[in-house]
Amino acid sequence: MPTNIYETPLASRYASPEMLYLFSADKKFTTWRELWVALARAQQELGLDISDYQIEQLEAHISDIDYEYAAEMERKLRHDVMAHIHAYGKSCPEAMSIIHLGATSCYVGDNTDIILMKEALLLIRAKLLHIIRELSEFAQKYKKLPTLGFTHFQPAQITTVGKRATLWINELILDLDEVDYRLGNLKLLGSKGATGTQASFLELFDGDHEKVKRMEQIIAKEMGFDGVLPVSGQTYSRKYDSGVLATLSGIAQSAGKFAVDMRLLSHLKECEEPFEGEQVGSSAMPYKRNPMRCERMYALARYIIVNAQNGAFTAYNQWLERSLDDSANKRISVPEAFLATDSILGIYLNVAKGIKVYPKVIEKHIMEELPFMATENIMMKAVMRGGDRQELHEVIRRHSIAAANAVKERGEKNDLVHRLADDPLIGMSVAEIMTELEPSKYTGRAEKQVEEFLDDYITPLLKANETECATVTNQNPLSI
Repeated sequence: MPTNIYETPLASRYASPEMLYLFSADKKFTTWRELWVALARAQQELGLDISDYQIEQLEAHISDIDYEYAAEMERKLRHDVMAHIHAYGKSCPEAMSIIHLGATSCYVGDNTDIILMKEALLLIRAKLLHIIRELSEFAQKYKKLPTLGFTHFQPAQITTVGKRATLWINELILDLDEVDYRLGNLKLLGSKGATGTQASFLELFDGDHEKVKRMEQIIAKEMGFDGVLPVSGQTYSRKYDSGVLATLSGIAQSAGKFAVDMRLLSHLKECEEPFEGEQVGSSAMPYKRNPMRCERMYALARYIIVNAQNGAFTAYNQWLERSLDDSANKRISVPEAFLATDSILGIYLNVAKGIKVYPKVIEKHIMEELPFMATENIMMKAVMRGGDRQELHEVIRRHSIAAANAVKERGEKNDLVHRLADDPLIGMSVAEIMTELEPSKYTGRAEKQVEEFLDDYITPLLKANETECATVTNQNPLSI
């Protein structure tokens, strides 16, 4: 391919070969031909004059597509489906007369789109399961490790590294549920005709409504679906595209949130994404270890979330039984949403497999804040020794403010422990106060929550999907 023409980075840099194939010309047009074969076979079974030889010819030429001839015919006819009918017929002239019999363009176009979205969602589903498995192992490993929890990115209470990971996993579970919902509700358009009335097929079968209905079911079964849409115009409702794009947007939101968290933790030097031995973090600053994979995830997530609006705008602006202002848009928005989502999940999996955790840095940050967090426990101990709760509250408040000012205004270490130990109203030594500064005392049910979440939700899920979890997924090496 010439290098002086534009190529989407989703293909050249980010998406996996698996997803790229699903939206390739070969996959699209061989699926068109499979649909034409399924149509001919169903029509033959229901009594139309179609020979075994004609069907054999169609089957024999599903994969040998003459793209140059198809392009030549499209330039002449200005119609992609008719161009490919002619290209198919050129390969099997004895069957030319029965290709696309009674159908309209959306028979191949829309049914193929549904088939591709289904297969792409299955690939997305497998990758979600991979990431859930990796993060679950991470959560199990670090379920006990205390770490500062943040609200508003300000130190709040202590949680554990593993508990934080369950928050990432839980969002992916929500996404998996959404994917399963879409997969469970995707149906073929079927063979509905020019305005959805199936008039052309009713004519072919001499007014036999049952044969028209039966034909659709035969086609659906051959293409791996349990049914077709009950009603439509010429096209399936574009709300199906909008819904699928919304599901991909949800995945992008979860992945983007994880990426943001990792970027913040990288700044704190508590956790980092993988960094190879010869990786360059900055062309100007040799010491830099930028969180570039998570930044890439975040960037792609933004694209997917914004792109989801394409489906909504298209769905609400369809005119009556059919308009064509959807076509050019969905040719781009749907495949690229899948390619971008696939790209994100490939990076997510790579990061999840190799998150670096720095317990000493985490402990340092905890101990900088823990004296403040422990003041309630210290106050209760002092009260139990005979102190006045309200008076102690005021004393501890003053010392806390003074210690915080020393840290923020003069860059000094947090000396709250010594301030409290020196105050006779507290009545506790440094050693006694330090016994209250054990981080594990402040993690609440975090460790138990991790165990319960993994045992009750994740282990059964992964066990029920062992085959998919074992699937090896490839990724464009430039993305990771």
